[in-house]
Amino acid sequence: MKKFLFKNKIKLSIAFILLVWYTLCLPKQLFDVPYSTVIESSDGRLLDAHIASDDQWRFPAVDSVPYKYKKCLLQYEDAHFYAHPGFNPVSIVKAFKENMNAGKVVRGGSTITQQVIRLARQKDRKYYEKFIELIWATRLELRLSKEEILELYASHAPYGGNVIGLDMASWRYFGRKPHELSWAESATLAVLPNAPGLIYPGKRESQLREKRDALLLKLKQENIIDDMDYELAVSESVPTRDFRVPQLAPHLLNRANKQYGTQKIRTTIDYQMQETVNRIVQNHHHILKQNGINNLAMLVLDIENQSVSAYVGNAPTTREHQKDVDIITAPRSTGSVLKPFLYATMLDNGELLPHSLVKDIPTVINGYNTQNFDKNYSGAVPASQALSRSLNVPAVRMLRDHGVTRFYDKLQDLGQSHINRGAGTYGLSLIIGGGESSLWDMSHAYLSMATILKDYTQTSSEYNHNVMDGLHYVINDGDAFAKADLKTTPHIYGAGSIYHTFEAMKNVNRPEGEEIWHFFNPNHNMAWKTGTSYGNRDAYRPGVSI
Repeated sequence: MKKFLFKNKIKLSIAFILLVWYTLCLPKQLFDVPYSTVIESSDGRLLDAHIASDDQWRFPAVDSVPYKYKKCLLQYEDAHFYAHPGFNPVSIVKAFKENMNAGKVVRGGSTITQQVIRLARQKDRKYYEKFIELIWATRLELRLSKEEILELYASHAPYGGNVIGLDMASWRYFGRKPHELSWAESATLAVLPNAPGLIYPGKRESQLREKRDALLLKLKQENIIDDMDYELAVSESVPTRDFRVPQLAPHLLNRANKQYGTQKIRTTIDYQMQETVNRIVQNHHHILKQNGINNLAMLVLDIENQSVSAYVGNAPTTREHQKDVDIITAPRSTGSVLKPFLYATMLDNGELLPHSLVKDIPTVINGYNTQNFDKNYSGAVPASQALSRSLNVPAVRMLRDHGVTRFYDKLQDLGQSHINRGAGTYGLSLIIGGGESSLWDMSHAYLSMATILKDYTQTSSEYNHNVMDGLHYVINDGDAFAKADLKTTPHIYGAGSIYHTFEAMKNVNRPEGEEIWHFFNPNHNMAWKTGTSYGNRDAYRPGVSI
């Protein structure tokens, strides 16, 4: 053995070097390309997508190849795909002969595996490069399964223009997901990577149809489809127009892109709910812009799952009016929406009862004259009515009695991250709009209150101490919600305090003849606001701060 090794040391060294090169020749990450950020609804329908940074519509890699497309692709490109080790010697010899006779490259002879390598390398089609592709293809066959290689091909093949990958091509040309395509549509996409220039709508339709029908005939001859499927397939037209990517949630798309990067994200959004909310926002914007109000947002939450059901970050306004700003996450004046938190806090501490009388009288504190919106006073009113009527004077007096610092600390427990400059900075104005919060934080706080009450009634009087960690908009991202920390002691509020706060907000105790009504108030960045009308409805028209 020693003599053999010494005698053949040069040959063995070369063989060892070649073996190491062969082992390491294939990059760990075969495709180093940017992808689009894609968000889908909870049932998998496309909501919105960003084009990739290289201006290509390249959706993230598919995790499965549809049966119909797979059969079409194999019959068109590589019928012996499951039998060869990455290259097909017979096809290579035939291609070489035809190219030599023609004096130019007229046939490639590449397998699907070799085409994956060529798509990754992006090199000229020369014989030297074909040899490198062959070597890399055999290495790829050792690394990945046949199904994974098909997924790579389907994800990175060109389908005309700046459309890359099966997912995007299926949407662009047929407006559906790949698994929903017919035999004719699947055959069309199977032939396109070989001649992507044929897809331009309105041009070369006959050539594209000819290629597609030839493939369908082959499927019939191979008994993959029957006569009826064949006749139905060839009767279908080829694509004549593009389907644009929907833009149902552009602000959520931007948020997801910043938080999760370029990937396909299944969100908790209800598709029909999102469409409905978009129409509502559009209608409100059409009305409000006539009063100089150009921005508004709407957020719909699912209490049961602590998730987002609809997300509209801004009105369909113009760039001049900052249409790209996501108002849901932008801090805005809280207006009066902190008043229920103060009411619940004082109930929880035993400082107040729903029917306790509070003073609604002219009040001057440290030189500041607090007034209600209508500049009227009601004298002594029950605390629940003061809340339902959103009276400023009782709220300021209640905050003074409770203490600004204590209430400020409670707001931190409620996740009000934008109210962060210290209690002394805000003073008593905190309760009537002196602070700022985002619609996301504010809605999360109200959601948490509703969730506490729900859990209390469903878990034999227990409280989830992780309730502030549960709100999410991506499926399987509500880890804190799933890992509920249930205890018998309250965390933020007791269930009784929340119940009576909600009852007061339902206006069950309003005086006879008093009209309470609700509207969307974009100035205060909230989903609702309560106002009181004494025959002056104009003072409470939508968009006017109270």
